[in-house]
Amino acid sequence: MIKRILVTGGAGFLGSHLCDRLVSAGDDVICVDNFFTSQKSNIEHLLDHRNFELVRHDVIQPLFLEVDEIYNLACPAAPGHYQYNPIKTIKTSVMGAIHVLGLAKRVRAKVLHTSTSEVYGDPDVHPQPESYRGNVNPIGPRACYDEGKRAAETLMFDYRRQNNVNIRVVRIFNTYGPRMHPFDGRVVSNFIRQAIVGEDISIYGDGSQTRSFCYVDDLIDGLLKMMDAPDDFPGPVNLGNPGEFTIRQLADLVKELTGSSSKIICGRPQPEDDPARRCPDISLAREKLHWQPTTELKEGLAKTVAWFKSIDFASYRAPTPNY
Repeated sequence: MIKRILVTGGAGFLGSHLCDRLVSAGDDVICVDNFFTSQKSNIEHLLDHRNFELVRHDVIQPLFLEVDEIYNLACPAAPGHYQYNPIKTIKTSVMGAIHVLGLAKRVRAKVLHTSTSEVYGDPDVHPQPESYRGNVNPIGPRACYDEGKRAAETLMFDYRRQNNVNIRVVRIFNTYGPRMHPFDGRVVSNFIRQAIVGEDISIYGDGSQTRSFCYVDDLIDGLLKMMDAPDDFPGPVNLGNPGEFTIRQLADLVKELTGSSSKIICGRPQPEDDPARRCPDISLAREKLHWQPTTELKEGLAKTVAWFKSIDFASYRAPTPNY
């Protein structure tokens, strides 16, 4: 049966890859985006497909559509972007969730909400399982995103308990790949762009802080598996790569893959509340979804570097001054 599927934030990095997969599967896809941090070029190749529709809309306003499934991806996710207008960020998470859930309740649609590893804050449990409740500063500069996503999870489960809305929640850890915005301020895109143009590769602190990096194709596999999971498993479930790398290791690998002569410079002041370690425990995803990432970091970065080398950075506008 052909499904009618809404993807909020569908022109963003992750959303556009998800739209690709859903369109290829033959479903009718409605992509909703306000184009704050996303790019029309991400979904331009889909505009001629009969089963793809683009709607310019901000999810802080209600949606009135008839759909079978909803993937809620709308929200700026890079620190420089979500801190640029923190009130708008938390409104996007909270009001966006309310409007998506209201739509799901009205039309009896299944809704998958993309939460984030940021709900764990600067964790004192490592790696982070879904049972860990986090170490979040509720009044810090990252709180608009961290607490907004936590509140959205609350709404999801309250709508499930009170209104029997069919929800599922995933917590996404660092994801990378083609179509990342070159000025999104994230560590992978920053390092690759700096290496390609010959700038110094700049590291916050001494580079010993760790992250896990999941290639976008693996992450999309996880989203699709979670949407198709049994209704009695709403999550939350971690989706990410459990391989842990220091930021310095990432910089060295990017320099190798780009063939850059850039210098690696450590010592930039670390942002407030920046986590020292971040790595998912994906035991639950393996058990319930039979999912785990298969793309090694070097392989995924090579594909990402190739894409960055194929684009013209001048054609991308930095969404905010904070990149």
